[in-house]
Amino acid sequence: MDRIIEKPVLSKATTKRLSLYLRCLKNLEKNGVNRVKSSELSKMTQVGSATIRRDFSHFGELGRSGYGYDVNDLIKVFSDMLETKEEKRIALIGCGNLGQALLNNNFRRNENLNIVCAFDNDPEKVGTEICGYPIYSIEELSEVLEEKQITVAISTVPSQFAQGAIDQVVASGITAILNFAPDPLKVPENVHVHYIDLTSELQTLIYFDGQ
Repeated sequence: MDRIIEKPVLSKATTKRLSLYLRCLKNLEKNGVNRVKSSELSKMTQVGSATIRRDFSHFGELGRSGYGYDVNDLIKVFSDMLETKEEKRIALIGCGNLGQALLNNNFRRNENLNIVCAFDNDPEKVGTEICGYPIYSIEELSEVLEEKQITVAISTVPSQFAQGAIDQVVASGITAILNFAPDPLKVPENVHVHYIDLTSELQTLIYFDGQ
């Protein structure tokens, strides 16, 4: 009988680590590993054992002392939490170098995350295909998002143009946005924006590497 676990309220940091744990657990499953200890998962993820145990405690008693954790059980719990069994149809806003790299990769290690279309305001790109994906005009945004049942948007639009692009995305009903421009955006309270600042991430990496 499947275990029923009520979804806890998690911080963004914990949710981000769950995704990392899930990726490692799926690699273990692929290699025939049935159980794992927090110390072993710590080496794989570079996350402290105490943090891992604290993250896992949000979901009740997942492991047993001396045994560790059942890999398949953890995969099911975290997959349900992150809703990875349901396809998430994604729109890409901005088809510059970064956008094209995302199209080329298109979450190939996760079959349930799927970029299905992209938008740009460059007339030389609109109406063409990049990496096999159709490129639409930003003016077609609302119509295409509804037609293709998009639930998530990724924006690689430069900071100076990001607010205008995100305003159109929000007006189309999208409430989950991954934004590669570091400047904060003004969005309604029901819209969730996750920012990825590559410069900040690299500076943080260099700082800790020098310790």
